[in-house]
This record gives sequence, structure tokens and C-alpha cells, in this order.
Amino acid sequence: MTASPNRPHGEKKTSLTAALLNTLLVCLVFIALFWLSVERIGLALDFSFVTEYRIRLLDGFVMTVALGVCGFVLSFVFGVFSALGQLSSSLAVRYLCSVYVTLIRGTPLIMQIYLFFYIFGTAWGVENRFLAGVLILSIFEGAYIAEILRGGVQSLDKEQLEAARAVGFSRWQTVRFVWLPQLTLVTAPALTGQLASIIKDSSLLSMIAVIELTQTIREITASNFRLFEGYLFLGLLYLCLTLPISFLSKRLERKVHHEA
Repeated sequence: MTASPNRPHGEKKTSLTAALLNTLLVCLVFIALFWLSVERIGLALDFSFVTEYRIRLLDGFVMTVALGVCGFVLSFVFGVFSALGQLSSSLAVRYLCSVYVTLIRGTPLIMQIYLFFYIFGTAWGVENRFLAGVLILSIFEGAYIAEILRGGVQSLDKEQLEAARAVGFSRWQTVRFVWLPQLTLVTAPALTGQLASIIKDSSLLSMIAVIELTQTIREITASNFRLFEGYLFLGLLYLCLTLPISFLSKRLERKVHHEA
């Protein structure tokens, strides 16, 4: 029997049971190390604030989900137009999109948040912080999605595109029946992972007082001084959002490799 082309030589397929057991073991080791560290510094953790502030925490959680979903949808739109622009026959459009992607990917999000909110937002009257947050996330993440889509387009089998033209497909039919199915398959894992990145990056919007999870925890810990407990709980909430997405991304990646 020949080895699978999608798995390095000599690597055995891990069973689901073995994977779960090893994951559980690693988690237990991490938890034991954490509690040992807590004991050594004499820190008494108290998470009673969770029930006391449950409504505010729920509102922050919902706001983070809304920012992530809306930001992903709009950033996908930015990404599509930027990717198409970089592949355009117009030199001016190509340079415009390339400069956008280069500048956004080359500067930190926190700088862009202050720049877009306090300069462009003020200049153009964008006062709604949720809307401003979605726009900032979309502009930032759109540059990364543009590169994902551009790379996906360039990886398409050119012979299939030529075959589509040879059988009389119009440009729209070629895009619909040849490009889109392959592009979806190739880029789905990376795009799914990008959704997790958007959710995590939304935490920086607390810098402009968008009341999402991080800002909610900052306000709560400022009043009850439970800094460690607050940020530990914050991490758990983000994991509840990002772990399922990461799992889905890995499943899609394995499916792509299997069908490749």
C-alpha cells in the first residue's frame, strides 16, 4: 500500500480517541502548572463577579459577535474588490489596490484605529462607535482577505479556464462554474481562520470605547479590582468563540488536502 500523498512519509493517521486523550492530557498539565503558579504567589481567585455582572458580560459578548460577523462580511467585500483590482488590466487600479494592501498589512491595527476614528471619522462625521469599529476592522482585515483571494485565483488551474472558453462558456459562466467552486474550496480554510482573527482583533476597539467584551471587562475590573479573574474569564470567552472556528478551519483544510 502506498503512503497518502497528503501526509508526510512515515506519519501515521491519529485516531480521534488518541487525539482527544492527548489534548486532555496537555490541558490538564497546563491547568496544573497554572494552579501551581497561583498557589506560589498566594493569589486567591474569586469569580463571583461573573454572576453579578452577567447582563453586562452578555451584552459585551453579543457586541463582540456582532462586530466579528459584520466585520467579516464587509471585509470580505473589501477583499474581493481589492483582489480583483490587483488582477485588473488597469495599471492605476492595480497600483491603488496594491498600495492599500501594502499600507494596511504593514502597519499595526492600533495605529489604524486611532487614525481612522479620530481623523477620518471626525472629518466625515462617523460618530457611531459600532459602525466605526466595523469599518476599521473591515479595512484592516480586507487587506488580508484580498491576499488570500488573490493567491487562490493565481492557484487555479489555467487549463480548466482555457477549456471553459473552448467549449463556449461566457466570462460569467466561467466565473460561476469554474472559478467560484475551485476558489471556494481553496480559500475556505484561510477565510474561516480570518474570522477568528477578526473576533480577536475586535478587542482593540476598546481603545475607542466600543463596549465589546474587552472594554466590558476593563470597566468591571476598574470597579472591583479583580484584574486577574477578569482577564482570565475574558480569555475563556474568546476561546468559546475562536476554538469552534479554528476546528472548522482545520476540518476544511483537511478536506481541501484530501480532494487535492
